[in-house]
Amino acid sequence: MTDVLELLDDDDRERARQQAMPDWLDPMLAKLTHDHFSDDKWIYERKLDGERVNAYISTNGKVTLCSRNKKCLNESYPELVEALQGQAPRGAIFDGEVVALNSDGVSDFQRLQARMNVSTEQEARASDVQVYYYLFDCLYLDGHNITECTLRGRKKLLRSALQWNDPLRFTAHRNGDGIAYYKEACDNGWEGLIAKRADSSYVHSRSPHWLKFKCLMQQEFVICGFTEPEGERIGFGALLLGFYRDNELIYAGDVGTGFDEQTLKSLHKKLQSLSRKTSPFDTDAPSGDEITFITPKLVCEVAFSEWTADDKLRHPRFQGLRRDKEATEVCQEIADQVADV
Repeated sequence: MTDVLELLDDDDRERARQQAMPDWLDPMLAKLTHDHFSDDKWIYERKLDGERVNAYISTNGKVTLCSRNKKCLNESYPELVEALQGQAPRGAIFDGEVVALNSDGVSDFQRLQARMNVSTEQEARASDVQVYYYLFDCLYLDGHNITECTLRGRKKLLRSALQWNDPLRFTAHRNGDGIAYYKEACDNGWEGLIAKRADSSYVHSRSPHWLKFKCLMQQEFVICGFTEPEGERIGFGALLLGFYRDNELIYAGDVGTGFDEQTLKSLHKKLQSLSRKTSPFDTDAPSGDEITFITPKLVCEVAFSEWTADDKLRHPRFQGLRRDKEATEVCQEIADQVADV
């Protein structure tokens, strides 16, 4: 074993597999639960409201930032590429979240939109929105795939692998104290926590070993149409939202708040280019001359207070467009019951 892997205990060193660096590893995803708990076998991290990004640093030093659906994000975050080139070892894969912070130090997905929507590196550098890369996992290091190592072992290697100068930040965690930390998160206006089983390996799918404790309801929806604006409003009035269930596109209601003037203008152009005459929904949906349906390709993030009994959103608020998830992957996020942690 190399000096780097000597930081691991004997069991984790056995789990580390020597192999060539893979071109891609699917990210591990968390499941939603409302059964919050404290357990010494689990760690608890702040849930960040940003863009999930995996960083690939090749053996020759090339850095590639990838979204969860394999889009290259280097042009959006050139300063993160430079930071990784200067601080990270070659031949490594890291997992984390890119965020923009508001004045209270809380991650703000709407603020991050200014960087997600740039089309060139020059635009990104000219932006006044500063971003940070919070890393929380290490998947490959020093010629070894370490996804089968425990989370504590991977975090130990992650901590030692970088210099941790801004804009790169280590995602701190707490041990065992989930209930108190969750209350603190909600009091501070955070989106919530991610609970992770400390002895779990990194799997390339959604796993019950990573759980979301949400303070606010928030998830992705497919944009399926829009209504005409009223009064002095420009662009559009509201967006018609949907999600997939058993390969059917289900109407989830409308969202008409959370838009600034620039978003109303820019998003309206995208919507118009996707307009269609027929409804894309497979279930009942509103109709009328004031509605324009669109081909369901755009995905957005929406915050809301709760689901109604008929699968509609209560008090929804638009957060921004997402580019890291395909429309056909958007489903209703239902909390799992945690019977045994």
